[in-house]
Amino acid sequence: MKRLWLVPVVALIAIVSGGKSASAAYCGAVSYEGCSGCGSSIVDGGAVADGSMIADGGAVAGGSYTVMRTVKETVMEQVQETRYRTRNETYYETKEVQATRMVPETTQREVQYTVMVPVREQKSRTVSYTVNKPVYETHQRVINYTVKKPVYETKTRVINYTVKKPVYTQHSKTINYTVKVPVRETKTRVINYTVNKPVYQQHSKTVNYTVMVPVREQKSRTINYTVYNTVQEQKVRTENYSVVVPETYTKMVTVKGGSWQTTTETIPGKMMRRTVREPGTWSYDPCTCKCVYTPGCCRTECVQGCPQTICKKVWVPTCEQKEVTCTKYRRECRTRDIPYTVCRKVAECKTKVVNYTVCRMVPECRSKVVNWTTCKMVPECRSKTVNYTVCSTVCEQRSKVVNYTTCEMVCENRQKTCNYTVCRMVCEPRTKTCSYTTCKMVPECRTKVINYTVCKMVPECRTKTVCETSCRKECYTKTIKVAKCRKVCEPYTVTRCVPRVVCKQVPVTVCCPAPACGCNSGISSASDMGDCGCSAPAADCGCGAPACDPCCAPKTPIRNLLKSIFGGCGNNCGCDAAPSCGCEVAAPACGC
Repeated sequence: MKRLWLVPVVALIAIVSGGKSASAAYCGAVSYEGCSGCGSSIVDGGAVADGSMIADGGAVAGGSYTVMRTVKETVMEQVQETRYRTRNETYYETKEVQATRMVPETTQREVQYTVMVPVREQKSRTVSYTVNKPVYETHQRVINYTVKKPVYETKTRVINYTVKKPVYTQHSKTINYTVKVPVRETKTRVINYTVNKPVYQQHSKTVNYTVMVPVREQKSRTINYTVYNTVQEQKVRTENYSVVVPETYTKMVTVKGGSWQTTTETIPGKMMRRTVREPGTWSYDPCTCKCVYTPGCCRTECVQGCPQTICKKVWVPTCEQKEVTCTKYRRECRTRDIPYTVCRKVAECKTKVVNYTVCRMVPECRSKVVNWTTCKMVPECRSKTVNYTVCSTVCEQRSKVVNYTTCEMVCENRQKTCNYTVCRMVCEPRTKTCSYTTCKMVPECRTKVINYTVCKMVPECRTKTVCETSCRKECYTKTIKVAKCRKVCEPYTVTRCVPRVVCKQVPVTVCCPAPACGCNSGISSASDMGDCGCSAPAADCGCGAPACDPCCAPKTPIRNLLKSIFGGCGNNCGCDAAPSCGCEVAAPACGC
């Protein structure tokens, strides 16, 4: 941006030096400047000086030609390479360690204990209490109030109305019809049936049975029992225990984070149902002599409400790398001496006499008389005479004369006087006496006797056999697996891209400008030109000019400034190396 002020200056210098550059169009060997760059290939005979070939044979002055130029292109090739990495591998070693376990042992002993037996005793006491007794008092007070009293007034108005008066007409007609007349006939038949008659019979028998009678007998026996006395003994044991030692380390973890962002969203309105009534019509009613309004029909339609703009929060997740401090625990084995007390039982034999009762059942034979009744059904044949009636219908033709009346409604206009009453409310003050009762609670002392039960616990000695389980420590050897870590070097294959330079021929179109000097018009290609690009001497063609090319012009402060900004035609463009213009140079060093 700081160099933009130089653009107008460069344009002015280019206009001034435009006339001088045209005189050096064909210097030395024929040089055709390309259309799109600083300097182009130098044509020598039918070939280009940088090694490219002319594609179309010869270049005509004022036209263009195509040359094949060598271009270097970088191609990436995939190469497989074997590398090595180190990983931690966990393996297990078998190790024998000393461990202890508790072995249970069960022993029995007689224990004397005391049981508290409840003994209940009935007692009574006198309790004084206070009762609030209500005392009622009657009072009176005068209440002033206002009553709205109705005042009725009679008024009269005339009402015109239409009455439909019925006109009755008498008619008669004969109707023929058929009647079914019932004819009844009485008949008789005999029915034979069987009746089961019960016959009762009394029975009795003697039943012998055995009853077990309990007989109790007092006995006694001597019991030998053993009492175990506890004897304490102090011992010391060595115990192996493990301690967990913490170790702190750090590691990188991926933490899922994020933030709430508020977004605006437009939602359509709700669909609402509304009822719309169509316009009504007026019609004349001849019965009432009035116009009657008939309302239109109702229809239901769905209408969408206004859209709403809502704001809602959206969670935008992010992943972050965070360094956390972790603690791992390493188990370490240690040894310590623990004193302990061993309780052992010493047996002592004792004797006691126990009285007990033996109950045995003695069988006793008894007898009883059992009476029962049996019932036997005996069939008995009987007969009876039954009278029944048979009814049949007989058709009979009849006729009758029916009188009927028809009614026709005839409209008749009438007039009546209607009396009606109008009621209006008039305020009237009144007074009344109200009686009310108040209640006051007066405390009154009373006495009552309460019976209650007192439960007293009396100790009672009992004996029971108790099984005790004690644990003793036993040492044994067990095999465990210990995890260890080792480093393992393993190979793996990676594919990487290696750049490689490839040369290929690319066609390039070069412009061939017309010569600035008065050359013969018969020149048709570069091979037809002389040393200076035409049949005239080099001096006539402007080759003697010291600055035949803008790149070969004498270096001035302005030209040095332009070259430092834009780079000129390139570094060592084949012109600075020449003593003058370099017209005898076969090919420039940079291929211009």
